[in-house]
Amino acid sequence: MALRLPLLRRNRLTAGTLARGLIATVLAAAIGWGGALHAANQSVQGGKKAEDAGFDGDAPTAILIEASSGSVLFEKNADELRAPSSMMKLMTAEVVFNAIKKGDIKLNDEYRISENAWRRGGAPSGGSTMFAAINSKVSVDDLLRGAIIQSGNDACIALAEGMAGNERIFAADFMTKRARELGMTRSTFANSSGLPDPGNKMTVRELGMLARHIILDFPEFYKLFGEKEFTWNKIRQQNRNPLLNSMEGADGLKTGYTKEGGYGMVGSAVQNGTRLIVVVNGLDDPEDRATEAKKMLEWGFRNFETRTLIAAEQPVGYAKVFGGESRSVKLIAKTPVKVMVHKNGSDKLIARIVYSGPVRAPIEAGQRVGVVRVWRSGNIAVETPVFAAEAIGTGSTMRRAIDGASELVIGMFRAGAEKL
Repeated sequence: MALRLPLLRRNRLTAGTLARGLIATVLAAAIGWGGALHAANQSVQGGKKAEDAGFDGDAPTAILIEASSGSVLFEKNADELRAPSSMMKLMTAEVVFNAIKKGDIKLNDEYRISENAWRRGGAPSGGSTMFAAINSKVSVDDLLRGAIIQSGNDACIALAEGMAGNERIFAADFMTKRARELGMTRSTFANSSGLPDPGNKMTVRELGMLARHIILDFPEFYKLFGEKEFTWNKIRQQNRNPLLNSMEGADGLKTGYTKEGGYGMVGSAVQNGTRLIVVVNGLDDPEDRATEAKKMLEWGFRNFETRTLIAAEQPVGYAKVFGGESRSVKLIAKTPVKVMVHKNGSDKLIARIVYSGPVRAPIEAGQRVGVVRVWRSGNIAVETPVFAAEAIGTGSTMRRAIDGASELVIGMFRAGAEKL
């Protein structure tokens, strides 16, 4: 049984262009639990306070995500920019993973350990290092292990210099560019290692996005994060992730510490087929970091389960069409819209389709139109793209003229209302 809710839309016509419009509509299959599903006409700003979300966390910034759907189970100051410290090495690793996948570099390519890499990130630096010898050549494969398992700053610098010529170019033209491609709009990078620099800033939300992307898109490389030790230059070092030895199903990802950023961690674990990702940052003690991350993961596994709200290819709603053969286009989600909900069924869910509209014809079948966004108890839980289920051709000249006049009138009324 399905429930179709009224179409609710908001748009503006300015300077002859169509601005952002919103639909709030849901077509949800019965999901067999006690929670309530609603549609809303007004935007939800921010979210509930952390203490209202059912988890009492001590980390200044934190987020807990279900990996498959991207559903956010808990967040606290998740959009606050902070120094990511060595957790930023995830971005360096992703750039390398992507370059290998595209065929730009190979695992057996070798990069030289420059004096800069050795002095700033190697044995003389006093920081985390893989102890690569100056002027030696190390394969990309081993540099990745040095960066991920041993948190080697020298490994990151060598990768950056090998791929881009120098670290600043790598940070600007490789890391930042790639981050924007992945939808990470706020992160900034000044080096490849996370060593202290005012230009290194990330949010726990974007660190969580990055971790999820690595897990889902690079499974062949993700296994590196679960390796418990690595030996280089006859020096054996343990993986710095404390979750690997203290929590069932833990297999990644990265810890970090700088004086300005505090102690942080990106961690992930799988239990009973569900994978969660946790990010914490800004803690004062490494033991607190480990305890907080483990406590949050355990809370998530204990209290949540996955429910499907909308099946793949099931109609979700309609978007208004401008100048088309039809006045609207049916929308579908190509993948199931799933959300993690409390097992006790107490969640209140709010769902909305958000798109720029009306959508100008012609429209191709499969064309991305917007997203279906689901809030759980005031916080965005999941966001899934929606696509046109059918092609819509261009309408007659009369149809386009009528639609243009209609949008102009709507724009004038809205402009007048906003002045009141």
